[in-house]
Amino acid sequence: MLQLKIVNARLPVASGLGSAPLSVAVRNGRIAEIAPVIDGEAERVIDAAGRLLSPPFTDPHFHMDATLSLGLPRLNVSGTLLEGIALWGELKPLLTVEAVAERALRYCDLAVAQGLLAIRTHVDVCDDRLTAVEALLEVRKQVAPYIDLQLVAFPQDGLYRDPTARANLLRALDMGVDVVGGIPHFERTMADGAASVRELAELAADRGLMLDLHCDESDDPLSRHVETLAAETVRCGLQGRAAGSHLSSMHSMDNYYASKLIPLIAEAELHAIPNPLINITLQGRSDTYPRRRGLTRIPELRAAGVNVALGQDCTMDPWYPLGSADMLDVAHMAIHAVPMTSREAMAWTHTAVTVNNRLAMGLPDPTLREGAPADMVLLQARDEIEAVRLRATRLAVIKAGQVIAETPARQAALTVPGRPSTLDPAAYAPAAEG
Repeated sequence: MLQLKIVNARLPVASGLGSAPLSVAVRNGRIAEIAPVIDGEAERVIDAAGRLLSPPFTDPHFHMDATLSLGLPRLNVSGTLLEGIALWGELKPLLTVEAVAERALRYCDLAVAQGLLAIRTHVDVCDDRLTAVEALLEVRKQVAPYIDLQLVAFPQDGLYRDPTARANLLRALDMGVDVVGGIPHFERTMADGAASVRELAELAADRGLMLDLHCDESDDPLSRHVETLAAETVRCGLQGRAAGSHLSSMHSMDNYYASKLIPLIAEAELHAIPNPLINITLQGRSDTYPRRRGLTRIPELRAAGVNVALGQDCTMDPWYPLGSADMLDVAHMAIHAVPMTSREAMAWTHTAVTVNNRLAMGLPDPTLREGAPADMVLLQARDEIEAVRLRATRLAVIKAGQVIAETPARQAALTVPGRPSTLDPAAYAPAAEG
């Protein structure tokens, strides 16, 4: 008997299986068959009713040590990146392992409900107690059955700027943290920033780890540490294993320099991880008008063959008072902020938050295919564009063939004379979205 059978489902275009409804059979936690009709009984059958069956969502850039701490010990009044960093510095001495773990676990509950089953979180190591590291190592164990949680050793206050950051980063890696992190633009000088990139790249190479740097999260067009990151990635043989997160300064760079930089990023096989929700709210704060959006050059990076992923970054913390673990919200904002409204580009944002994000984390391609793990999300939408447009309800979240979260379909009851009594938002799209 099959573990699970889903019938009448549409798969993403990226699956290469067309747009006609299909059935998906699951046996022993893996996809056993994908076909128009599948015979045989199953422990559970789900009728997708022509809706989209998607790979699960992935977030390649988050700060779980700070999540859900909004208002502790106070609010970020200016809304700026620097006040957020200062506020986090006030909160760090007050942290306990228990409190960090509890907030992180609550966030993971929210993530599961949203079909978010893989997260890379940066963990601040500029705390000699390594409180957040200890807490999130324990959380990683607890959520392992349903979330791939990847930890980055992140010297928030600068590898060199903070006197014990380097030693703490090494301790964190020795404790089992997965990825080497850094923040070169926050060092005291451009030279220190470049030196930190070199040292961190060498450290990642020596330890056989991935590298993910907060890079040029600034409105300053002369913040060009990503150029050094690309060069060091090649020198240290980290191609495909290194990421530049944010890359906000590229928004403000002149086109000539960007035309030189982007091919270097592509040559280094560097993953680019902008964070649309946060970049457009933290950047441009010193501008009057016109005000910069601060989001990196996504279309140009894509055109050059760079793997562009999209991160959430923050949820209800010192830097961002909103957020809901919804990667479709991230995709939705990217479309508006770039902007990119071609049908190809809008559908691409769904691919970004499912496939590209996992590639940036060094995880296997999650495309739904026979033999792959049965990790899936059934969405109240007919295709990828509609999923992003509606930030579609997650009807069922499936891990290894087991339904681990369910949400009723969104449906409104109407009492308008002469009109339908119920309304499904996914049923009102023009034919172009069908």
